[in-house]
Amino acid sequence: MKNTLLLTVLVVSLGLAGCEALKQEGKGDAAKGTPRDDTPSAQAAPERLITSQTPAVKAYRKTGAAYIYKTYPKRIYKGKIPPLVYAVVVTETDIDSTGKVTGVYFSRTPSHAPEVAPMIEELIKAASPLPNPGKVGGHTYVDTWLWDKSGQFQLDTLTLGQRNR
Repeated sequence: MKNTLLLTVLVVSLGLAGCEALKQEGKGDAAKGTPRDDTPSAQAAPERLITSQTPAVKAYRKTGAAYIYKTYPKRIYKGKIPPLVYAVVVTETDIDSTGKVTGVYFSRTPSHAPEVAPMIEELIKAASPLPNPGKVGGHTYVDTWLWDKSGQFQLDTLTLGQRNR
């Protein structure tokens, strides 16, 4: 009985030790950015650091938003947005110290309107370079796009608000 119990404990311990070794190995690979296999989904995405939203970075939002409005005047929704806006998309646009867009990422995309995020990405990239950020330097310009069914939009930074009905 004692030998059977001892053998069971030994087998379970070895099994758990093996699992822990696999976990550590997986962590090491992930930390190095090494994929576990060659499939595209296994490729590790480069780690990004979103710039802290300091007052100077937040102030640049108005500059960036105004530039996008100036670039696409016919695409801007005039007046207050309807209460049920078609899509709300939060963008994180990496810009360098000259205003050149170096990457567009999304922290919120609508599952019911998957076509909107790629359209916004194209608009941002086509507007590049954004205004020079000056002393702020390269950073992550964050804004929220309020997208109407018509394809027109407002940016949260410059929105006129929403209608009641």
